[in-house]
Amino acid sequence: MRALYDILWYAALPLLPLRLWWRGRREPGYREKVGERFGRYPTPGDERDVLWIHAVSLGETRAAAPLVERVLRELPGATVLLTHMTATGRAAGAALAGDRVVQAWLPYDAPFAVRGFLDHWKPRAGMLMETEVWPNLVAECSARGVALFLVNARLSERSLAGYRRLPALTRPMFAALAGAAAQTQEDARRLREAGAADVAVTGNLKFDVRIDDALRARGHALREMFGAGRPVWVAASTREGEEALLLDAIAARPLPADALTVIVPRHPQRFDEVAALLDARAIAYVRRSANVPVPADVRFVLGDSLGELLAYYVACDVAFVGGSLVPLGGQNLIEPIAAGTPTLIGPHTFNFAQASAQAVAAGAALRVEDALALVEEVSGLLGDGGRRRRMRDAALAFHAAHGGATDRLWTWLAGKGLGPT
Repeated sequence: MRALYDILWYAALPLLPLRLWWRGRREPGYREKVGERFGRYPTPGDERDVLWIHAVSLGETRAAAPLVERVLRELPGATVLLTHMTATGRAAGAALAGDRVVQAWLPYDAPFAVRGFLDHWKPRAGMLMETEVWPNLVAECSARGVALFLVNARLSERSLAGYRRLPALTRPMFAALAGAAAQTQEDARRLREAGAADVAVTGNLKFDVRIDDALRARGHALREMFGAGRPVWVAASTREGEEALLLDAIAARPLPADALTVIVPRHPQRFDEVAALLDARAIAYVRRSANVPVPADVRFVLGDSLGELLAYYVACDVAFVGGSLVPLGGQNLIEPIAAGTPTLIGPHTFNFAQASAQAVAAGAALRVEDALALVEEVSGLLGDGGRRRRMRDAALAFHAAHGGATDRLWTWLAGKGLGPT
């Protein structure tokens, strides 16, 4: 099965540069340092003590920040190699980069590319965030004695069913991991069923992401730009199809006359697509990238900026977390909760199943069944300051109660030998 897998990779290799070029039309980052995708580097490696953390995309990179900070603090002689697969992930990781944090693309899972990556960086150990496991990568690390851990791990029933269809390929992959630190007991159960042998539950690192003073100041500056005296809600991390549902619902059940709707698409390549949708409906709006105050008679903002999602949550009165009105599993609802922002989610949250259920039970979030119900709840919350304050208090208490995953994870990793050399 591995041989067939490798053949498929080699067959795809000629197309991969074309794919990167195509994606680079809207996200130029995909056209940078392409050689790294194939395990090729312009300079020789060195003998630094490298601890490698892989955060595939934007959400994983933000979640990895507390782990990066802990590694730097606990291992003062170590260098953190932070790898990504998406341009948004690498852009977010740039905020963490410095003398002791270096960035690179994770190579494609072709054997020669994986070998080139490991030959160059020579990591002492690796930590893969959430679900990013690859057969050749895991096998080569195992053969070289590089301890490879799956951390902040989650595995949905849908993903488990996919792995079950290829057991000859996937079970050895999970079995070869040095360990897996799961977010929840259910994730741990599914990881064991997938083949992982050493599984612990350490919690969700996303609860340890902090809203610091600088970020709050950035959010308050955004709010001034939006209009400090008007009600503001954000539809954040929206996915394809959701913006049209929201606009239809607002047209059917209008929001308060002075309310401002801020739409922040999940993927930057869709910014222009959502702008075209607003234009087609003759809706007046301001692009965040224009960096100008929003006129009082404009009721929509297109959040076409990168790295500002947490600031949007600070700036608004109510937040909706996208990917949940359509069956895509939802995006990260923990971030608006960390900001103390009343949070709404749709019916499809299987990517954050336990966190969503617990947040709703704690009064930190509300679940709606469709876009019309969402707009009704937004209108109600914008007009009820007391209800928003109660949700804010519940959100902050819920977030505080679920912190500490970084401490638990590091204790577990240290017990696996990931300490000073």
